[in-house]
Amino acid sequence: MKSAVETLSPTRVKLTIEVPADELKPSLDAAYKRIASQVTIPGFRKGHIPQRVIDQRVGRGAVLEEAINEAVPRAYDQAVREAGIVVIGRPELDVTELSDGADLAFTAEVDIRPEFELPSYDGIEVSVADSVVSEEQVSDQLDALRKRFASLTPVERAAVDGDVLLVDLAGADGDQPVDDLTASALSYELGTDGLLPGFDAAVAGATPGESRTFTFVPDAGEWEGKDLQVTATITSVRERALPEADDSFAQLASEFDTIEELRADISTRLAKVRLLEQGYEARDKVIAELLAIAEVPMPENFLSAQVDEHFADGHGDDAHRTEVADQARDSLKSQFVLDRIADVETLTVSEADLSTWLIQQAPRYNLSPDAFAQALAQNGDIPAAISDVRRGKAMAWVLEHAKVTDESGRPVELSALDEMAAPTGLSGFGDHEGHDHEGHDHEGHDHEGHDHEGHDHD
Repeated sequence: MKSAVETLSPTRVKLTIEVPADELKPSLDAAYKRIASQVTIPGFRKGHIPQRVIDQRVGRGAVLEEAINEAVPRAYDQAVREAGIVVIGRPELDVTELSDGADLAFTAEVDIRPEFELPSYDGIEVSVADSVVSEEQVSDQLDALRKRFASLTPVERAAVDGDVLLVDLAGADGDQPVDDLTASALSYELGTDGLLPGFDAAVAGATPGESRTFTFVPDAGEWEGKDLQVTATITSVRERALPEADDSFAQLASEFDTIEELRADISTRLAKVRLLEQGYEARDKVIAELLAIAEVPMPENFLSAQVDEHFADGHGDDAHRTEVADQARDSLKSQFVLDRIADVETLTVSEADLSTWLIQQAPRYNLSPDAFAQALAQNGDIPAAISDVRRGKAMAWVLEHAKVTDESGRPVELSALDEMAAPTGLSGFGDHEGHDHEGHDHEGHDHEGHDHEGHDHD
């Protein structure tokens, strides 16, 4: 096989590939074998049909097409390896020469990872928010823990925020019941706005046995845009009584003997969470700085195809399209930059690195690590996973050498995160939108890592 590479732009090449006729013979033999196992011809056993009979009954052209469908991807992959390029997206193939008994020639235009000069990434300086744990925050966490051990007492009074209601729901579109809005004996804490839009306002002040009706307009699904009537019947109003925050509660709810020890432990845990948040903020700001200073040619064809695919169902407006396009561009640019850093720093991915990544990512898909690994292997996604882990290690290298201070000018030692976050969790760059970190109860919070967005050639 012979191949040549023509550079069309910094992000696109054209491969010209020639496959000699004798190298096509294995593909032709395999094509005859596959066709023989698929067709039925009287007088011949399936799978044992002579080639001349297949030529007569099925056609030599069909055999050639089957053989080419196998030979072209294999020859293309070999040409890509020989050229030493990293392709992204699917190639545009064009068979330029094909005749029975002759050589096969075809071209492939494809987007590639560009070559570019890396900016200086050692010692990037960023500032993050101060890490402060207040007594109020500790008290909030303690109150959340007390709620878990609270008792509920039915009361005969109007419902107020914080009460736990038992509710029967009945939804309707005119005279037609809506099953999705029908439920009985729902337990719900008033004031949390966690049921339906308008529900809390409708039932506030209701007494046991009272019914309230309100309008709900779904924004998706079968009833999208319709004014549905929802009737909520309050069957019980229960008042939550929190246990006293004393030593007895500390012994009941934790391994500590005193409430002060429990509060100190909550404070320590919150401090770790704040450090994690500083780490995520530092990571996002460092990658933003890298993207700002790196001049990287971008494959516009590939990016346009990504955006078009995202909006293939027709949803979204121009503003949303611009937002998605910007996110796709930043995500791909970050991959290019991190891949180059990994090359320069000669970063590799060990089996232990990949195992850590699998353990971390598997719960996101409700799979065990083994099942997740099998799914990746079946879909041919192992190379993309390895690339993702390698980018995470590149991000970790940059963070390790960055100068991170808080708003008060104090240095932030992110090395302390090594014991709290997996190497490819905090340090890995995933969703360019970043991560939201909400309140954390006494039992801690698992921070998810980055989304798998690797791009390798198809």
